[in-house]
Amino acid sequence: DSDEAENSTDSSSSSSEEEEEGPINEWDLGRFLMQQMQLPVVHLASTCKVVETLVENLLHACHVITLGTALLHLEPCIGVGSAFEGWSPHGDPVYSLLVPLKPPTGHCFHTELGAAGELPARRGHVRVELECMCSRQRLLGDVQCFLHHAEDEQGRDQGSYLLQYLCSHSYLDIEKTARWLQLIVTNAWLLLPASHRCHLIVLPSLRSCKLCLENVSRKTLSIEILFGVQQGDSGVFLTSKEAEAGISSSTTWQESCAVAEVLFFRLMAKQAPRDSCHLTCLKIFAHLLEGTGFSSDCLKTILMHLLTVTPPSGWHRADLLERMEEFLQYLQHCLEEKQLHHFFLGNERVPREVLLPLDFRMANPLNLFQHLQQEPEAYAQALQEFGEL
Repeated sequence: DSDEAENSTDSSSSSSEEEEEGPINEWDLGRFLMQQMQLPVVHLASTCKVVETLVENLLHACHVITLGTALLHLEPCIGVGSAFEGWSPHGDPVYSLLVPLKPPTGHCFHTELGAAGELPARRGHVRVELECMCSRQRLLGDVQCFLHHAEDEQGRDQGSYLLQYLCSHSYLDIEKTARWLQLIVTNAWLLLPASHRCHLIVLPSLRSCKLCLENVSRKTLSIEILFGVQQGDSGVFLTSKEAEAGISSSTTWQESCAVAEVLFFRLMAKQAPRDSCHLTCLKIFAHLLEGTGFSSDCLKTILMHLLTVTPPSGWHRADLLERMEEFLQYLQHCLEEKQLHHFFLGNERVPREVLLPLDFRMANPLNLFQHLQQEPEAYAQALQEFGEL
């Protein structure tokens, strides 16, 4: 009896200690994760501002160089991707920026998209046409109508510069545009004061302008300038970024929601508490699941869904472990159902501030886990990787 009593005392004492230490250990873990994951984000944000300012200055210099030529107008750049969303999972991220392209005066773009059922990963083409400027020519006299100004052959030749040099069969050619941008960036860099302190290398690339910037301390920044054509006034673009499956034609553009994603995360940052843990949560899972079948896009989709379900007040720093558990439960449910809906398609919870094309709003939800329904081996692997997590 005395042994049982002693054991009972030891057991209750041990249980009491576990109950007391449990919350402390959980808080220590949460605080540790925040310290490890939050500090780089602060540095990341400041670096993004530097990169964005640098590229803006570079584009302005490009505008000065190309002034008076009837090629393309380079609009202000938009930072896209994980670095500009504030959670880059990599130690040395590539800072990606999208430069919207506008046609020069006397030209217009017509986007030709794939079938609506392919949303949002459909591909498209950008057809370039001359447009009539006769009215403006008569009223202001500051332009010529290249379409109808037949009496001046030199004028007609000048009007076809874009079609002649940057298009293939009247369609805007990504590879030709990339080579053009790489050339003017190389020359424009020499106009910037930063060129006296930093060394810029334009790397080979078929569908973008990749830059490696090195300062006097031998620290480097990797920058990729993509270009795209906006769909109306929405956050959806046809971009030069190559799809995972690869694109063979240089006149084929890929539909992208990268700008819409950045706009969404900026909106969430305004609504979330100052010590919000939502990006930390995403970065932790991206780190833990790196190299598995769960892509960063998949994890980001889960977080975006959770951000529209869990109120902003539930994302304080102290809620990190609870939100991580919620994240895992959501992922587990998606695996059990073999169903994860694309965030921007047919989702009524997408904030109206994030402008989307009408067909995105009206579309049926797209299942990003459809391959798990069709491929038993992929599903078994996903379950195994989730179990290990």
